Amino acid sequence: MLHSGKMQELAEQISKTQLEILAIQEIKWSGTGLIKKQNYSLYYSGHSSKTGQAGTGFIFLKKMQNYVIGFEPYNERLCKLQLKGKYNNNTLINVYAPTEDHTEEIKEQFYDDLQYLLDETSKNDIIIILGDVNAQLGKERLYNEVIGQHTLHEETNINGELLCEFACANNMVVMSTNFQHKRIHKITWLSPDQNTASLIDHIIINANKKGVIEDVKTMRGPNIDSDHFLVKAVIKQKLSVMHKKKLKPALKWNKVNLQNPSKLMEYRSLLHTKLINLVPKQEINDEWEQIKTTIVDAARGVIQIQGTPPRNEWWDEECKKIIQEKNEARKNGYN
Repeated sequence: MLHSGKMQELAEQISKTQLEILAIQEIKWSGTGLIKKQNYSLYYSGHSSKTGQAGTGFIFLKKMQNYVIGFEPYNERLCKLQLKGKYNNNTLINVYAPTEDHTEEIKEQFYDDLQYLLDETSKNDIIIILGDVNAQLGKERLYNEVIGQHTLHEETNINGELLCEFACANNMVVMSTNFQHKRIHKITWLSPDQNTASLIDHIIINANKKGVIEDVKTMRGPNIDSDHFLVKAVIKQKLSVMHKKKLKPALKWNKVNLQNPSKLMEYRSLLHTKLINLVPKQEINDEWEQIKTTIVDAARGVIQIQGTPPRNEWWDEECKKIIQEKNEARKNGYN
């Protein structure tokens, strides 16, 4: 389950690796929402009522916030993020597919839901499906046009067949098996005993737009406290900033003065004096703005604005050192 410490660790890792957006699975929270931190934000999509049920989401750095134009939480296995592009918008569909041992009905429902999300997305968008597809893709000639020739496995399993059928039906290709890399950069999942390695996390895109993805490979260095490795996709695409109206932060008034009867009497007296001396305006909007300014000015003079106390951040240099040591031990263990 994703907790605040792990979320901070993920943010630290992606900031070091030049990743800007990270699709994550198995959050295991219920409900949906947005969490904003100082340097990053997290959109998440979980089960409607139960915790511990799958869960997907997107973590993105602060500099990417102005590119986000929409987030659609669908269920605990699917969610969608839309980014404003200069020429085409970009839609990222985050998936957490059922494992090989799930029933056929559950798998069919997952791909029906995925098809629905795909169908309701604009065909002008660059659509990228990414995440834990739980599918092993083999080297059979039948699937060469869909998956390329650089997969890790010799044979395609049932989940892999479902993925290939879905990709073929929607004129899409699997880019995570289209680039030649060393074996260690193809492994996306490693069993706890390090004896079983798989490539089950994939990136799929419209076949006519596949040129925007310049590379896909596993990142072995970052430790995200998971049996999965981060999968990095290099995407060549110009984004367009959404210029949002900047909202002024809400004023926080001094609570001590607000609870002081004499201060409140002083405030009311000052406000009364200021209001009766106002010059009437002809326009109602101008009249309201004048009254609002007067109320705030009187409050500033008597109630006063409360200063923001310094934040006591738990994520300190000691935490960073521990994570660094853990990363080094992880890398040494796989060499």
